[in-house]
Amino acid sequence: MKKQITVSGFGGQGVLSIGKSLVEAGMDEGLEVTWAPSYGPEMRGGTANCSVVISDKPIGSPVFTHPTELIAMNLPALEKFEPRVVEGGLIIVNSSVVDQKVKRTDVKAFYVPCIDIATELGNTKVANMVMLGAYVKATGALKVETVQEMIKNMFTGRKAKLVPMNMEALQRGMECIK
Repeated sequence: MKKQITVSGFGGQGVLSIGKSLVEAGMDEGLEVTWAPSYGPEMRGGTANCSVVISDKPIGSPVFTHPTELIAMNLPALEKFEPRVVEGGLIIVNSSVVDQKVKRTDVKAFYVPCIDIATELGNTKVANMVMLGAYVKATGALKVETVQEMIKNMFTGRKAKLVPMNMEALQRGMECIK
């Protein structure tokens, strides 16, 4: 198993956090992982993306041009990276802000209203956890229990009160994948 994932969107959407979460959960499962973040000087509101590789074999290079999966949190991300996804790949789109459908017919696409769900839960900052849940369910690349444990470890001390909302966001994202 080798997943080459591009996560892309605006700064502030939790793009880098999704990538880092995938890597941490992968490490917890004993997989080989790499994470390469990239963002403009604007940070919040600017372009942000990251490249993640998760594999059960040693990774020769963290660099790739054709991802097996794309997580598109905004329209510019979809427009830029959709053509690069491998044939038979997967694209997950944040349908709360992207009103276009994936144009290609040789990839599988899911549409997840991340921000709408996060708003229902009371905090738009958990939109990234909604998307993470959708990715985990769509690919089966990581165990849900591993991601849940990672969330518990991520929010400790004063932030422990955020665990239930993030767990619910993860669950709601998984429910979007049929």
